[in-house]
Amino acid sequence: MAMIIENGGIVVRTGRIEDENETIMIAEKDTEVVGWIVFEVNQNRKRLSHTGSFGMMIKKSYREMGIGKMLLKALLEWAENNPLIEKVSLGVFSTNHRAIALYKRMGFIEEGRKMNEFKFNENEYVDDILMYKLVK
Repeated sequence: MAMIIENGGIVVRTGRIEDENETIMIAEKDTEVVGWIVFEVNQNRKRLSHTGSFGMMIKKSYREMGIGKMLLKALLEWAENNPLIEKVSLGVFSTNHRAIALYKRMGFIEEGRKMNEFKFNENEYVDDILMYKLVK
């Protein structure tokens, strides 16, 4: 993996997953992994190959420190420089208000919602909010 960002003791490294159109970025603090973001293209159908989606995780004790923003900025820069990627998508729990606010600040737009997509127990459901950003 190659270092791409260092800020406030946080180092972000990037690497490939399957091919040059997929990536993983790992945030580290003193060699401890404190977060990651993974982007995968929609390879199942040629007509969707210009799109992909990501998932992100920040270790609980490192949240509210700007690490998610660092990872997302790095991902969007990578996507903008990738000639095949035009649309970056994500799904987020409707209860994850901090993440939704970050995505909106970074230019993502809600394009849909899957109602009661996640079931946590017999009576607790959460919607999956679908968001996207065009990078070309």
